[in-house]
Amino acid sequence: MSQKLFTHNLGFPRIGANRELKQALESYWSGKIDLNALELVGSKLRKQHWEQQLQAGQLDLIPVGDFAWYDQVLEWTTTIGCIPSRHQPSTIDSSFHLDTLFRMARGRAPTGKPAAACEMTKWFDTNYHFITPEIGLSQEFSLSRTFLLDQVKEASEIIGIERVKTVIIGPLTWLYLAKGDDFSGSLDSNKLNLLSKLLPIYTQVLEELSQLGVTWTQIDEPILCLDLTSEWREAFSSFYQQLKQVKKINILIATYFGSLLDNLQTLTQLPVEAIHIDIVRAPHQLTSILKEIKNTNKILSIGVIDGRNIWRTDLDACIDTIQQIIFKEFNFDSSRLWLAPSCSLLHVPFDLTLEIKLDSELKSWLSFAIQKLEELLLLSTSAPSGGSIPSFISSKLTAQRSTIESRRNSTRIHNQQVKQRMFDDISVDRSHPFEERKKAQQIKFQLPQLFPTTTIGSFPQTEEIRSIRRKFKNGSIPREVYEQFMKNEIEKVVRLQEEIGLDVLVHGEPERNDMVEYFGELMNGYAFTENGWTQSFGSRCVKPPIIYGDISLDEPMTVEWSTYAQSLTQKPMKGMLTGPVTILNWSFVRDDQPRSETCKQLSLVLRDEVLNLEKAGIKIIQIDEPAIREGLPLRKSEWNHYLKWAVNCFKLTTSGVAIDTQIHTHMCYSEFNDIIESIGQMDADVISIETSRSNMELLQAFEDFKYPNDIGPGVYDIHSPNVPTVEWIVKLIKKAIERIPKENIWLNPDCGLKTRGYQEVKQALIAMVQAAQQLRNEYQ
Repeated sequence: MSQKLFTHNLGFPRIGANRELKQALESYWSGKIDLNALELVGSKLRKQHWEQQLQAGQLDLIPVGDFAWYDQVLEWTTTIGCIPSRHQPSTIDSSFHLDTLFRMARGRAPTGKPAAACEMTKWFDTNYHFITPEIGLSQEFSLSRTFLLDQVKEASEIIGIERVKTVIIGPLTWLYLAKGDDFSGSLDSNKLNLLSKLLPIYTQVLEELSQLGVTWTQIDEPILCLDLTSEWREAFSSFYQQLKQVKKINILIATYFGSLLDNLQTLTQLPVEAIHIDIVRAPHQLTSILKEIKNTNKILSIGVIDGRNIWRTDLDACIDTIQQIIFKEFNFDSSRLWLAPSCSLLHVPFDLTLEIKLDSELKSWLSFAIQKLEELLLLSTSAPSGGSIPSFISSKLTAQRSTIESRRNSTRIHNQQVKQRMFDDISVDRSHPFEERKKAQQIKFQLPQLFPTTTIGSFPQTEEIRSIRRKFKNGSIPREVYEQFMKNEIEKVVRLQEEIGLDVLVHGEPERNDMVEYFGELMNGYAFTENGWTQSFGSRCVKPPIIYGDISLDEPMTVEWSTYAQSLTQKPMKGMLTGPVTILNWSFVRDDQPRSETCKQLSLVLRDEVLNLEKAGIKIIQIDEPAIREGLPLRKSEWNHYLKWAVNCFKLTTSGVAIDTQIHTHMCYSEFNDIIESIGQMDADVISIETSRSNMELLQAFEDFKYPNDIGPGVYDIHSPNVPTVEWIVKLIKKAIERIPKENIWLNPDCGLKTRGYQEVKQALIAMVQAAQQLRNEYQ
């Protein structure tokens, strides 16, 4: 029998097979359970996950420390004592309390004084979010938590200390992600002055891990796949050289999501024992890495199983790469080769066996976290050169090969009508420039000349709403009962908005389970899971739909609900759609054609829906694109290609409407400053963006660019339960007026309201409308 190659995992889904962590967090935040009960759920999940990883993959090393109560960056931020003064506990007690972490993330917790939450943004090019560390030039650090050490002790009893590989955020990546008034941008070299203060912390952590018997730690440095300056590359070398002098533990530097390119030698020359690269996203970098480290003692970990998507792995291709390139061409020592997923499995659902309603053919094409570890095991036992493969391994490989061929040749993937329409010559430009459109729209809608108000779309999704949707979906109530309930909910939302005094109304979206899944369920070429949940942030989980084939539409998706809502009021009603780029980026996308082609198919379907809404009398239509930035390649040299097709796909969706139809778009929780020109090219009449957590920081880009169209800067953070005051909103808008003409400003929350309760929503929107009136009185 051939020798098994060494395997490990970079991270595992933490929410639980049935979202147990989500439920426990929300129960704790609402006062239904105490802190002990919450921590017990966390401990139970960690132990289950370590056991499940060992069973599924027979891994040689299992990650410990990838668990987080909110996100892994915030875990490390609090571990090293980087806590803003406004979130510091009022008592002198030196022990860390988990509520401090929650106040940083949410603005409030069961204990402690509420305060503005820290900023939240996207984790590289994923739909996962993290809480941004806040730092200053005089920042001090101290090891303020023992949580990582506690997890090591837990894990050693479950999987043995010899299998424990701790996971921490690297110092350079953490500094890159951090923000502060003393710094200008992610790559501000002044940040690097803090490395001397971080070195003792990392040294202490590694020393204490070593004392517990840990032999390997994984330090995540994904910024090595970004464009870095020479100062940052030099800082990598300097920091790890200093760490080498004091460490007593083996270090694996993990990179993922892209290619090292000009940072390749920076990584390969670090004085560490092992390096990890992603050869799913960047297969071309393998040979370059092998050339650099062939004659060294470094271990190479290759990410061969896709940690970002849900398709079965072509193991034959992987085996060929390992045998023909790594072993044969480079004669690389198999003892120095480790196999792993490309990145943490945090980004894929938990276990495919929980899906009992997917048809057998489609299900056979898929692989979730547990299955990916099984694939890893199969690869590790079949890839080594020499020796014979046991019959049970051979049969599994044959089955995997058959599955790959089945998907490749399936007739359900291809629709010739869709493919033909892709060649139609359709202009992506509106018929009139913005200045003319704005005049026509003002005549049409008669909105206030200054500071019109609206919301982003969704209103609170109560348990009753979710229950009715479930009952309708499983057939326990008839369509008539479902539709009447939804109409009652829509009327409730419309009347509330009229009472509050909002200018442009929404129907509240009670019929929608998710802003992507809802639309996917009505399109051909999509499939859906029952339990395919992934974590977005904190307790927020999403269930990305699966694009497996060509996209088409049989009938309108939203017209009936929007026209009913409009019939209830004289005020304008917004039609609400999710844009093509966001649907693409928030789905698990087929990998057998370019993403740009799949996006254009979505654009054509949504274009039809926009025109159907307009024809039905809905003349304000919002097409949300919160995910347009997260699709950006990590390297700026590749941005133009992506932005060109992404912007054109959005414009294709909107270009067919009349001059007096107002197009809105919404973006949230991303850094847009460096793509502002492309946002301008989208040519939406109104763009609403998240700015409250960043204290209107994002508006600097709109000022520098002289953004020509209307803007709705989010005036309060809907992800925090804190209710804004009129004074707070007025203060934010006055900041905005310093950068944007007042005639171009709308007032709106920074995101949809589905996760909030009605009481706080009403109070917040009343404050927003009162603030708008106060501003009109002052500036009219």
